[in-house]
Amino acid sequence: MPIGPGTLTVIAGPCAVETPQQALAAAQMAKAAGASLLRGGAFKPRTSPYAFQGLGEKGLKILADVRAETGLPVVTEVVNVSDVELVACYADMLQIGTRNMQNFALLQAAGQAGKPVMLKRGMNATIEEWLMAAEYIAQRGNLDIVLCERGIRTFEAATRNTLDISAVPIAQLLSHLPVIVDPSHSGGRRELVLPLARAAIAVGTDGIIVDVHPHPETALCDGPQALVGGDIRELASIAQHLPPIVGRTLTPAPELAPTG
Repeated sequence: MPIGPGTLTVIAGPCAVETPQQALAAAQMAKAAGASLLRGGAFKPRTSPYAFQGLGEKGLKILADVRAETGLPVVTEVVNVSDVELVACYADMLQIGTRNMQNFALLQAAGQAGKPVMLKRGMNATIEEWLMAAEYIAQRGNLDIVLCERGIRTFEAATRNTLDISAVPIAQLLSHLPVIVDPSHSGGRRELVLPLARAAIAVGTDGIIVDVHPHPETALCDGPQALVGGDIRELASIAQHLPPIVGRTLTPAPELAPTG
């Protein structure tokens, strides 16, 4: 599935995999929103060591089961070099999170895993540092890299992070890599996600990655930024109607293989 010029790819799903029922419900929400890839965290590096850290391999198995039922390829985060081989067995795309953008050993291991890699920008990283991190992956022979702008740390406290919307065209000018935007982790609040998604599409992003959750009030991770109900319908409308204005088409979800 190509991510890049002329297309808009929507990636959606729960920030963290909690139960099979929650993951499947979130995947169905993602598909209804126009997503062609499912995001979901099985390994969750958190600021607090007491916060939910993910289900590990159990979460990966849940994601694989949900992929079989929905047809959506899976992108999930890998946190440790020792887990790269395990995660690559289950995932269709590996995600390197903001806290690991300059974990060079992890970047190199991901580059050798034989799977596409999504590289999130470090919350304190310059664009040049972000692109150099991508080079560590590319040096291992893996050129299937997607850059993800997810907001940077500034003095502003009104949002979780500050979405650097200018990073999209700059990174596209400086590299050949597709650049997507995470309006969920940058805004950090449900009511900001759709406006930031619109801005990302308008500036020329190659895709967006958003959090959805069937019951965000009980979510174990980032519930306040997860889209629900009417948000899903509005995101689906945005994904259908805005891309053509900027010369792009929405990437369709893969056809579900017939069973039996």
